[in-house]
Amino acid sequence: MEQRSNAFLEQEPLEKLMRMYAVPCIISLLVGALYNIVDQIFIANASYLGSYGNAANNVVFPLTVVALALAVMIGDGACAFVSISLGANEKENAHKTVGCAVVLCVLVSFVLTAVYLIFQSPILTMFGGRVNEETNRLAKEYFTWISYGIPFYMFGQAMNPIIRSDGSPRFAMISTVAGAIFNIIFDPICIYGLKWGMMGAAVATVGGQILTAVLAVWYLRHMKAIQLRRQSFGLFGRLMRRFLALGFTSFLSQIALVAAMAAINNMVVKYGAMDEIFGQAQYAQIPMAVVGIVMKFFQIVISISVGLAAGCIPVVGYNVGAQRNDRVRTLFKMLLTAEFILGAVGLVIVECFPRQLIGIFGAANESEYYTQFAVKAFRTYLCMMPLATVNKGTFIYLQSLGKALASSMLSFIREVVFGVGFALILPVFFALNGVLYSMPVSDLLTFLIAVIMIWRIMQSLKETT
Repeated sequence: MEQRSNAFLEQEPLEKLMRMYAVPCIISLLVGALYNIVDQIFIANASYLGSYGNAANNVVFPLTVVALALAVMIGDGACAFVSISLGANEKENAHKTVGCAVVLCVLVSFVLTAVYLIFQSPILTMFGGRVNEETNRLAKEYFTWISYGIPFYMFGQAMNPIIRSDGSPRFAMISTVAGAIFNIIFDPICIYGLKWGMMGAAVATVGGQILTAVLAVWYLRHMKAIQLRRQSFGLFGRLMRRFLALGFTSFLSQIALVAAMAAINNMVVKYGAMDEIFGQAQYAQIPMAVVGIVMKFFQIVISISVGLAAGCIPVVGYNVGAQRNDRVRTLFKMLLTAEFILGAVGLVIVECFPRQLIGIFGAANESEYYTQFAVKAFRTYLCMMPLATVNKGTFIYLQSLGKALASSMLSFIREVVFGVGFALILPVFFALNGVLYSMPVSDLLTFLIAVIMIWRIMQSLKETT
């Protein structure tokens, strides 16, 4: 009988495999998250940009998440399906899925870039870009240059999980880290040295994204378990339906974040204008800047959470294909434990050190109102982080099991029904504080549903005698 590709995924200890795949995945996602965060730190500490630049960055950030949502739907879905195919020794499905993902990603990225450039003004307005004139001007400047980099950004992000599914998590990490290092080096040069402002932050970011995309192209020409051929590349409807269904949870999770951020930004603008302090023109941008910063810290924690779970996808998918439910069940227990510990550590940091966190984002250059609101926002908005990380791990594990519908529905309830719904409803009763309450309420209610889902998964994965 022919040896299956990546057979070590069924044989090596799960602890070793989790470290081997999750750590590079975490680093890759962290670095991806740090692209925007690094921009924001340098922008915040540039005296000629400050909180206006921070607010502008927060306006544009959800639009980069739209690109990421499309990329991870393609990449994570392909990763899960390729892993299952390799576990079942279906090599033709594997190489055609990778080729199909490449073609689809390129086409979608160019369409999105065109949409962003053509409809720039109404899109920025939709995400709160008109909180004041200066914020709108800086948002347009940043968004224009970021839009030019969308094809490179999407390609690098989509290929990253595919590279992991080929058994090369370290290369996936290296390609992303290389781009981030480029960004970190050139951000201060462009912002402080050349005084290019928001354009400089965007140029440094896009340069890093190009480097990551180039490394991904190189890897595709040197894959290990999967051999790409000319006939690998095409839009194969049968395969697209299968891998996009598996990646839909990743898409929904990210795109719902965009919807939630749009709702939050608009509620911040509306109820901030009614606030005694933030209703004043010179302070109007502070709530939007602060909420954006708090969400960026949460993004760091969630990047680790997603990295833990997404790193398990090749291992889970292979063992599902090989019918090793015992290993799949044990790995789920390990993942949930790690997710809860991660959330608890994050909670301790935001509750104990909020002033230090906001100090990284230029608090010394701002009024005391900036710091006061930030402290309250960190402590309130993120108070349910341990539940949030467990929820996220559950969504992704369902996806890796091939349970696309259950994963998508649970993610939809959290991100759209609760995430958007409470962001719109709670401010009606609690004004600006209602925006801060929306996150913990959503995570608590989702966790109650997730507990039932976790129990059912464990029961279904019990070893059969």
